[in-house]
Amino acid sequence: MIGIGTIINSVSIIVGGLTGHFTGKLLKEEQQEALNKACGISVLFIAIAGAMEGMLKIEGVEITSGESMLVVLCLAVGTIIGELLGIEKGFEGFGEWLKKKTGNSGDPGFVNAFVTASLTVCIGAMAIVGAIQDGILNDHSTLAVKSVLDFIIITVMTSSMGRGCVFSAIPVFVFEGTITILARLISPIMTQTAISYLSLIGSVLIFCVGLNLVWGKKVRVANMLPAVLLAILAAYVPWSF
Repeated sequence: MIGIGTIINSVSIIVGGLTGHFTGKLLKEEQQEALNKACGISVLFIAIAGAMEGMLKIEGVEITSGESMLVVLCLAVGTIIGELLGIEKGFEGFGEWLKKKTGNSGDPGFVNAFVTASLTVCIGAMAIVGAIQDGILNDHSTLAVKSVLDFIIITVMTSSMGRGCVFSAIPVFVFEGTITILARLISPIMTQTAISYLSLIGSVLIFCVGLNLVWGKKVRVANMLPAVLLAILAAYVPWSF
């Protein structure tokens, strides 16, 4: 069945959120804060590993770096586009709507939890590549692996940040589901270079999510999302970064 991967991923996030919600009640406020910091640090290191995989190469006995210009251009231009479009405000507006409709108006951290969790589980090559595989080959193995990772991440996030994290299942369902439906149109675009660039820029954005978790909101990550699309387009530029 085409789309089963998206369903599995969305359900894993909901189950992870419910698990985190009930286990989080067992923790004191300072323990939840410590868990939030630990989650943030984990996200930082996962992001660093992904970014370094894309930027560092072994040539003989030397380690060389590259793709620096790609990172600078994609992030700078992508952020300008995102700021002009007001993507972060759109995310927060949807979060506020969800907050009211789900009876969580009394939860001051709901919107931040929703936005942070959504960005964490949506950004990355696994979501796009897995959805394309699901749509064309009816192969949901990549999204199944992502589901396990997302279950753990959302469980920890919900324990420390609150119920808003559970609703990150909505953007994941829409995002992955749309890509699955359009898979045959998207797949020719996603060359190995495009996937590599996407993974690199996605890892940098995930690093920014971790930064916000550890030190409080410092970066409007949602406004940087156009950088991911620019990374894919950069794969077709006839010069090297």
